[in-house]
Amino acid sequence: MSDTKSGNDKKKCTRTLQRGTLSLRGRGVSGTVRQSFSHGRTNSVVVETKKRRIIKPGDEKTVFAPKKNAPPFLSTKSDIHNQETQLGDTPGNIVGHLSAGELEARTRALEESKVREIREVERREREKEDRKRSMASATQNKQREEKKRLVEVKILKSKKEAEYRKAEEEEKARIAAADASAIAAAAVDTEVPKKKSTVGSQGLRDSIKPKQETQKTTRPRGRSHRRTKLTLSNALDDDSTRSRSLASIRRQREKQRREINSGPREKVMREVTIPDTITIQELACRMTERAVEVVKLLMQQGHMLKPGDIIDADMAQLIAEEMGHTVVRVSESDIEESLVANLDFDNQLETRPPVITIMGHVDHGKTSLLDRIRSSNVASGETGSITQNIGAYQIKHGEQNLSFIDTPGHEAFTAMRARGTQVTDIAILVVAADDSIMPQTIESIHHAKVANVPLIVAINKMDIPGANADKVRTELLQHEVFVEKMGGEILDVEISAKTGCGITSLLDTILLQSELLELKANPHRDAEGIIIEAKLEKGRGAVIAVIIQHGTLKRSDIIIAGNEWGKVRAIINDQSESIEKAGPSTPVEVLGLSGVPSAGEKIIVVENEARAREVSDYRRRKARELAVAAQAGQRGSLEQMMTNLKIKSLDVAQFVVKASTHGSIEAIIASLEKLGTDEVQARVMHSGVGGITESDVTLAVASKMPILAFNVRANKQARDMAEREGIEIRYYSIIYDLIDDVKSTLSGLLAPERRETFIGYAEILEIFNVSRIGKVAGCLITEGRVERSSGVRLLRDNRIVHEGELSTLKRFKDEVSQVQSGMECGMAFLNYQDIRKGDIIECFIVELIDRSL
Repeated sequence: MSDTKSGNDKKKCTRTLQRGTLSLRGRGVSGTVRQSFSHGRTNSVVVETKKRRIIKPGDEKTVFAPKKNAPPFLSTKSDIHNQETQLGDTPGNIVGHLSAGELEARTRALEESKVREIREVERREREKEDRKRSMASATQNKQREEKKRLVEVKILKSKKEAEYRKAEEEEKARIAAADASAIAAAAVDTEVPKKKSTVGSQGLRDSIKPKQETQKTTRPRGRSHRRTKLTLSNALDDDSTRSRSLASIRRQREKQRREINSGPREKVMREVTIPDTITIQELACRMTERAVEVVKLLMQQGHMLKPGDIIDADMAQLIAEEMGHTVVRVSESDIEESLVANLDFDNQLETRPPVITIMGHVDHGKTSLLDRIRSSNVASGETGSITQNIGAYQIKHGEQNLSFIDTPGHEAFTAMRARGTQVTDIAILVVAADDSIMPQTIESIHHAKVANVPLIVAINKMDIPGANADKVRTELLQHEVFVEKMGGEILDVEISAKTGCGITSLLDTILLQSELLELKANPHRDAEGIIIEAKLEKGRGAVIAVIIQHGTLKRSDIIIAGNEWGKVRAIINDQSESIEKAGPSTPVEVLGLSGVPSAGEKIIVVENEARAREVSDYRRRKARELAVAAQAGQRGSLEQMMTNLKIKSLDVAQFVVKASTHGSIEAIIASLEKLGTDEVQARVMHSGVGGITESDVTLAVASKMPILAFNVRANKQARDMAEREGIEIRYYSIIYDLIDDVKSTLSGLLAPERRETFIGYAEILEIFNVSRIGKVAGCLITEGRVERSSGVRLLRDNRIVHEGELSTLKRFKDEVSQVQSGMECGMAFLNYQDIRKGDIIECFIVELIDRSL
């Protein structure tokens, strides 16, 4: 029995192995599932899925057997009938109202719905299994492809490594052969002392043995193959060839490995920001390119440059675009773009007072007219009774404010007059009725025309006897100034600043002209203005006189003025009163700047100190760069070289100038430059606003220059230092005196004028040879006279052969001082003997006359 059982088990196992599964036959369906793991590992697993029993009609009791504690299922007619009996025929019982056919149909429908539900579940499971199998198949295919690619890469690497090993072995063999030849040569060198040595054979073998052992030992890897023993034969051997070092071979192999492992990199196109100037190295860094490639590109274009050279923005843009990058041009000047305020809208504009500039010739009554208008007495306090500084004032006529600018009339203050017309709305040309049109009157007319401002002619000094206003109007026609009484459109008013006659008419005329101009400004924005004068005062610092053009300037505003910036500490009006704010067309003095700016610069209000400091630093740096560039350009130009040669031959008077205001310095420098000639020149080596300090004296000591002080004084330390060093400090309060002193100084540097006066002619009749004297010419005085101390010229065929002096002048045997016309004499030239019969001697006297500018 046991044998039979064991035999059946063996047959069952055999059938199981043949089918490839471990399940019983007929109980389910077996299959294989492939599992995927990391690093490309897979595994196949045999699984068995049980088949679901298919429901057939007649198996309802088995399939739909009720569960425990579940309500009874009405599967047959008897069950339904029993249920009806239990429930009874009640209105709420649905089953009790069904017939037998309906119950059967109901039962059949329930069975079919159960079958459909089971089939739907099976279909979903089959679809799920199919999706799993398809995903597993796709994963397997992807793994096979990845494995295949890795195999190909490994094969390629193995081939390359084989080639590298082969090359390395060949190199080692060649190195070993070279070492062997070197050892053999060394052994040959040791044979000569071997014959002469008295050492035994055993000792000789011991001396040779270390060399043989050295030949057998292998050289450590990484050590240079050239490190062999230096012998005489090796040094004189011409057959030895130079070989590559192991380090060079390693570098080459490492480079090849990197090329294999990393493929060609894709070039990245970048957006390159380019300023006004940039170095080639910096440009290459911004493009992430090698500087060598940029230099090569420039060499192809014919530019031989180095990575450290500076190129401009245009060339940098061409290079970047040639290499495929996008260029964004920026400039340092962009930081000033936001300083200029936007345009004002019409609904923001309000009527503002007019700005009137009073111009004209010196001593024609400009300041007196303004004093009469302001009811003040400024003219009496001016030095020399002339205006030497530009001033600004504001008055009220009726309900309207008027802002006046008083400009100097002296010719030296041209820049001040031009600056006054830049900020003015109306120009008043003051002409004296007794002097009529003068040079600075004509210059003022030109300034008004250039500034394109309307002109009002004020004919002053009508109270003086002999005043002729019609003469003034007639002479103005020569300069294209057509007044109303001459048929033109320019308004003219006859006034007297001394008596006040016509002043009211002049003010009414100004108001009429301003109404025609419709002057407006926006007072609700940040302030902008023009500096008409700048100075440095003790205890107050930098003080600037400003005309506000737009907006309103308030205390504590941060302003920029030229290269300087600061915070407004005080605003002072023309009445010397401190105010909190100043609107458009208001002349004020502003305190608080870090330094003294140039007159004519704009002041602009900015948002904070950082912004002001940034703009100020940029402007200072730009000014230094321009100065350096100008000096560099002057050094290299041919024109500048010729100018320098001329300057070297000039007599230059150098000065240090200190003045109270920036406008005065402008006037002084301009006047001194006009004094220069082709022989002498005045040069201002240093100028500044404020008093004389020790640093000014130190600068003057370096070049031995005098110091010219205009309306300023030196402090005690500077004065003592100037006395010790012998530096002259000259103080002036009138610009006329300063210019006259410099003119006299330059006149002293002029070389005296050489004036030549002809006195006579003499004709050579005979030549005599006299011992110890040489050749003596026997002459006849044909015209004038001949003097011993005069200069002489020897003329031959009307050409000058020699010019010099006489060594002797004799009448017969006596030395004489002069010989008159018609008389004979003997003459000999000093250090000259080439005289001939028939030559003419011209006598002249040279006079030296002092010159002046």
